[in-house]
Amino acid sequence: MPDRPRLLLIGPPDGLPSGAWPEADVEPVPADPSAVAERLRHGGFAGVVAPPGVLAEWAARSARDQLILRNLDNGLAILDPDGVVLWANPAFSQCAGENPIGRPLLDALGTGVLASDSGDPLAVARSGQPASLRLHRTGNPEQPFLEAEIRPVPDAAGTVTQLLAVVRNVTAQVAQQQKLDALHQAGRELAGLDPEQLAEMNVPSRVELLKINLRKFIHDLLNYDTIEVRLLDRKTGELKPLLEDGMLPEAANRVLYARPTDNGVTGFVAYTGKSYLCVDTANDPHYIAGAAGARSSMTVPLQFHDEVIGTLNVESPRVNGFGASDLQFTELFSKEIAVALHTLDLLSAQLVCTAAQSIEAVNKEIALPLDEVLAGASVLLEKWHRTDPEATARLRRILDAARLVKDCVSRVGRNLVETPTAATGDLPLLGKRVLVIESDERLRRSAHLLLERLGATAESAATGEDAVAMAADADYDAVFQEVKPPDLGGYECYRRLSAVRPTALVSLTTGFGYDLAHSIVKARADGMKYVLFKPWRQEQVVRAVLDGPPPAHVPV
Repeated sequence: MPDRPRLLLIGPPDGLPSGAWPEADVEPVPADPSAVAERLRHGGFAGVVAPPGVLAEWAARSARDQLILRNLDNGLAILDPDGVVLWANPAFSQCAGENPIGRPLLDALGTGVLASDSGDPLAVARSGQPASLRLHRTGNPEQPFLEAEIRPVPDAAGTVTQLLAVVRNVTAQVAQQQKLDALHQAGRELAGLDPEQLAEMNVPSRVELLKINLRKFIHDLLNYDTIEVRLLDRKTGELKPLLEDGMLPEAANRVLYARPTDNGVTGFVAYTGKSYLCVDTANDPHYIAGAAGARSSMTVPLQFHDEVIGTLNVESPRVNGFGASDLQFTELFSKEIAVALHTLDLLSAQLVCTAAQSIEAVNKEIALPLDEVLAGASVLLEKWHRTDPEATARLRRILDAARLVKDCVSRVGRNLVETPTAATGDLPLLGKRVLVIESDERLRRSAHLLLERLGATAESAATGEDAVAMAADADYDAVFQEVKPPDLGGYECYRRLSAVRPTALVSLTTGFGYDLAHSIVKARADGMKYVLFKPWRQEQVVRAVLDGPPPAHVPV
């Protein structure tokens, strides 16, 4: 007797007439797409039947789902376990450039440099885990960067029978990130030289270097041809021209102040500290003619630690020539400009006199080696002072001799000046001893330069443990500790330094990095008064050592 045919019934059995198929085996399945697909995948059915109402509902649902899938902005494809495309919506086909059906996924999307979070994303997806990849298609200028997420589609038994690929065109996001990276790199190159090289240049040379780099990066990265940069004189409020390209002569020489009215957009921005988009120069109450034929402008403040130090202004011959993206990138680059201006200003303030240059010439060679001697001897002294009196005495003589060398160099350098600089107030930290904890050797050198130009005796350590040993042995007026030493937690180091040298004023120093351990917050709760931001400003250093504002006659 031949086998009875099998029919798959979608929906409840009571929806069909009794005895409709007496010679067939009817197997019901709930009216759920995934359940129906699972049963059909295993095959063996001679046909599929359903009540009219179910068929109408399925037809409507299928039409709706097809409409949604076909109009998705993202590319969508169904793959077999080997990664061959079985079905694709129009967005995926557009990414592929030709019919992708029957082709392997990577072949369909085009050749390129593959970046993936795993060695083989298809193998990862077949194992039951989602995977992602990014393609750089060098031969496709319109959509060079694609990002794909591949997800497994398992059956009821957990076996991956198909893969789902969602593809996005991420060219705009990648281009934006590349521009951000370029702006950040340009900001690092604005000063152009390291602190020691800059210290050997006079002020006009530094300003000229900054002008050259500013013009280059503003033109190349931001694509602005008409620009003006002004610096704020904090004493008078005047915005003094630093550089300009494309401005009218009367605009370039115009005297402007940081005031809310009668000083153009530039004065308004410097006064408020907020960026300003002038959409139409013909109808803007703040705009004063800058470039010939300008119809719109964009002005952003140059700010360092929330303090306005200048302005950057660009102009366009088109109405509404600048958008939100232009403003975002210009504001980001303005922060890099502000840091570069601040660094050059700091190094200019450090050039106090010929004696300071003489001290630097010697200290440049001996400062850090002497610090190594002090740190090493302090660590050994802490280790042996209870068990080896003879070694302790010898280490004490080594420490005294190293510090005597430092004091002699500073004293001889000051004696080279005909008029004692201490009398003019140029050495506000004369007689003070400061310990600096900083893992970056170049920053330790820079700290020596600044502190010794202010008259202080500077000693430095590269690690927290060395610093604690030095602080336990010597009397310091102030300690400048980087927020996270390489060997100790920032707050732990702060507590240990405060314990061994309670009379010293301990301050934390930081750049722009995020303080993940919240060391600054914890230290402030313990009574810490000052945080020094890198690169240090002279008045900040003086305040953190003297525990108060610098004397009025100190040049800052």
